[in-house]
Order: sequence, then C-alpha cells, then structure tokens
Amino acid sequence: MKKIILSVFISISLLFSVIADPFNNKLNANERNTISNGEILIKNINYEKFMCLKKGDSSLGDKLISEIHELNPKYLAEIIQIKPYKGNEDLPQRLEALLNNVPEYAGIPYYSERNDEWYNLYDSAEIIETVERSDGKSLKADLMMEPFDLVKEDIELTRADSSILYTAVNTNKLRYLDKFDCVWPRKMKICILLLRDGDNWILYGIGGVNAPRVPFFTERIQTSFINRINTFCSFIFKKF
Repeated sequence: MKKIILSVFISISLLFSVIADPFNNKLNANERNTISNGEILIKNINYEKFMCLKKGDSSLGDKLISEIHELNPKYLAEIIQIKPYKGNEDLPQRLEALLNNVPEYAGIPYYSERNDEWYNLYDSAEIIETVERSDGKSLKADLMMEPFDLVKEDIELTRADSSILYTAVNTNKLRYLDKFDCVWPRKMKICILLLRDGDNWILYGIGGVNAPRVPFFTERIQTSFINRINTFCSFIFKKF
C-alpha cells in the first residue's frame, strides 16, 4: 500500500512539474487541474503580486512581467490554457498571423452581464501604421470599443525561441459613455504570451488597467474593462 501511495504521489508531482513549470505557487492545485484538462482558466487577480507566471523562465515571459510591473494595475486578470505541441507545431506562426490581422478584431462577440445582451467587442478595427522588425512587428491601430468610443493602441508583436509575445497599450485618454475620463494614456494593457513547455504549448494572457478605485464606479469600471480583456484573450485562445 505504501508503494502504491508513493507511486501515485510521484506521478502527480511529475504531472504538475510538466504542466506547471512556467508558473509559481500562485497557481493552486484546482487551477492546475483545470488547465491540465485543456480548459481555459480565467483569474481576476487585481494586482501584480498575484500573477502566477514564474519569473526567469523565459525572456519574453520576463518582458511580459516587466510590462505589467510598469503598468502598476489596479484591475488585473489572467487567462491561461494549455495546448499539446503534437499537432500544433506551427502554433507560433498561426498565432502571429491571427494577432497581426487587426481588422478581424471587429465583430468579436462580447456578452454584457450588466445588460444581459451580446454586443461587438470592437465595432471597427483599423491598422494605421505598420513597422516590420527583425524580431516581429510594431503596429498602430484605431479600435472603436463602446462605451469608450475610440481606443488608439500601440501593438508590439515579438518572437524569440519558439515564443511569441503580443502587447497592446492604449495611447489616448478613454472616457466612459462620454461622461467622465476613466483611463489615461498607456494605462490599459493586454498581453498574450505563447511559450513551449516540453510536450505542451502554454497560452498565457493577462490584461489590466491602472484606473482609480472610485466609490460607486469601481465595480462598473472593473466589469467594463476586465470582461473585455477576458473576452479578447479567450477569443484568441479558442481559435486554436
């Protein structure tokens, strides 16, 4: 019996070590089980200190962590999914092509919990400028996203060692229903990281907003932004 228990314990430990290598102890056992089954895990974590991505595991992972640290968000969410490497060997190329195709962002379905209705996440999406780099691409884009109207974004897509990092940050001030300013330039970021971990691809999305926690508006701001970030990342993940 002791040998059986020890064998089971070792098997579980080895499984977690394969699955969770890019993650720290902020990812608990239930969450590890969720991603091990290929399901999408969404975590509303609010602050950088609760991120589960391990520092020092990959160069682009560290760059992502640095991007979020620079943002210093007051609202933050993680989205994680595991895909098998076998059969998805070209996933970096497919992901890059999808993320670069900004006009296709228009029409992504978004469910509003507040109104119990479906809307477009973006009503329109247009590339304004493209700069090719040896390690990726830089884009400037205009997106129409209600209830914030025009969102101007700087988008960076970087390749390194079978990894892809996508980062999008707003460059204009955002107003809520044209009633009050709620997010200043460069205070909203969405990042998507793809990295290989043995027999798996790890898809890790994170998005946050550095906006004040205002009485009576905190929940509305959090719902408006975080749900949209979750919607975008989940839409991308489900394409593969």
